Amino acid sequence: MIVVASQQWAENQLRNGALSCPSCAGVLRPYGHARLRTVRGLGIATLTARPRRARCTDCRATQVLLPATMTCRRADSTEVIGHALAAKAAGAGFRTIASALGRPASTVRAWLRRATPRHAAWLYEQALHHCLQVDVELLVRSAPQPTLLGRALNLLAGAALRHRERFAHSHQADEPAEPRRHPQRRLHLQNQ
Repeated sequence: MIVVASQQWAENQLRNGALSCPSCAGVLRPYGHARLRTVRGLGIATLTARPRRARCTDCRATQVLLPATMTCRRADSTEVIGHALAAKAAGAGFRTIASALGRPASTVRAWLRRATPRHAAWLYEQALHHCLQVDVELLVRSAPQPTLLGRALNLLAGAALRHRERFAHSHQADEPAEPRRHPQRRLHLQNQ
């Protein structure tokens, strides 16, 4: 599974042979599409996509190029889960968050339980890395947050906004330098 910022960008990269296999570094080529996926967005909104499938020319492994708006094996969008994590970082409990998002309390509780201190530390490291790439000033002027998860989410949001500000005007908003691959230690948020 490879998470991509834009399906159009991923399609262009595949056709140009510019995406590499995460297993062997071979070239990924178009290989049909994955099944149609529909996930719940905020409120009553739904998101539907049919992610591109790619196959490595060397090891023959297949990968699904999942849009960043969706999370692997989840019935809710990345935005919904992100709102839940931000609310947790601000001190809200799972029942309050579930009520605000219109989701079952058991689902939200499961997401929040997966956001362990170890994962928050990893996310903070990723946030630092992205801030260093996009704008070091984000590290100096970040808003104070009471938790490590809050600091990580705040820095990541700042890096994403700064990236959008810098690259939207140059027609590169849909052309990030690298796709975001699921790391070995990632948040495994589960719906119940």
